[in-house]
Amino acid sequence: MLLETALSFADRQGLDLVLISPNADPPVAKIMDYGKFRYDQQKREKEAKKKQKIIEVKEIRLSTFIEQHDLEIKGAMAKKFLADGDKLKVSLRFKGRERGRTDRGFEVMQRFTEVVKEYGTPEKTPTLEGRSLIMIVNPLPPKKEKAAPKPANPEQDPDAEAAVLEEALVADETKQAAQDEQKHKKAKGPSEEMDL
Repeated sequence: MLLETALSFADRQGLDLVLISPNADPPVAKIMDYGKFRYDQQKREKEAKKKQKIIEVKEIRLSTFIEQHDLEIKGAMAKKFLADGDKLKVSLRFKGRERGRTDRGFEVMQRFTEVVKEYGTPEKTPTLEGRSLIMIVNPLPPKKEKAAPKPANPEQDPDAEAAVLEEALVADETKQAAQDEQKHKKAKGPSEEMDL
């Protein structure tokens, strides 16, 4: 189809001629309402943005000689971050003579990992970067609630057994009503039916 013909055809319908694939041979064009197309496209993009989960990296700083209670307080804050689905950067900075006691820093990181193990797992072992010991903790994936499995046998599930019995009763009552109606028609005879 020639360009002029396509433009006139689109103009008669009150729509736009949109070039889809200009490099194809022959070029591909589509007749559509471009304003509506852009609106729908923006709407889809907005919906996709709403469904995205932006993962933030939160940071918690520890010290080499942190006490157990303080570690538990930091752990509680870390659990809150991990429960929200955020990553966690745990850093421990060595100051002065502490640089000679990096083994103590690794012990603190190990204790911290034990505190938050129900909510997250370390991405890798703590690494020493300059004067800091750094560890990244990823949140655990959300647990999916499993529905209680339905027993295949109706005898094991009292609700299923009751439903089966109820269906059987309804079927019997319907069948009985149909039989009674046929008996009633036969008893009346053909002449009584015409008077009705």
